[in-house]
Amino acid sequence: MKPQHFLVVLGVVTSAGLGLGMAVAALIVQPVSAHHSFAAEFDANKTVTLKGAVTKLDWRNPHIWLYLDVKNDADAKGNVEPWQCEGGAPNTLTRNGWSKNSLKGGDQIIVEGYLAKDGSKTCNMRLVKMPDGRDIFAGSSAGDGLPTAAKTQGRGGR
Repeated sequence: MKPQHFLVVLGVVTSAGLGLGMAVAALIVQPVSAHHSFAAEFDANKTVTLKGAVTKLDWRNPHIWLYLDVKNDADAKGNVEPWQCEGGAPNTLTRNGWSKNSLKGGDQIIVEGYLAKDGSKTCNMRLVKMPDGRDIFAGSSAGDGLPTAAKTQGRGGR
């Protein structure tokens, strides 16, 4: 092979390798950029306990989302407010006793977690009291501690 041909072949191989490397990097960076830190969205000092009826369970990566209707006790009319609660990754929750069939529409549950910083009806779930009475860790990324209410009632977590 002549030296000039070798350089042309080397250039094609290098360009192909660089293109492949960039494509792989884009695939890796995409999911990571969609993820967020707990502290960016939720306040570990503001806990919430929600009692309500499940309206939907969205079981997908990177986190599950649980939607429920919660009766507003402060409202004289007893209006219901829709809440959305973020849980852990499906794989983590499966190891903690959850499945995508654990809850269905209408199930009455209690969610303990942390309020969103933006003031919306959003929380990061820490513990869920299931319809059968079991307390199940919801995969919160807040850290190792349970909300204060859970600690004082002697509930377990992991």
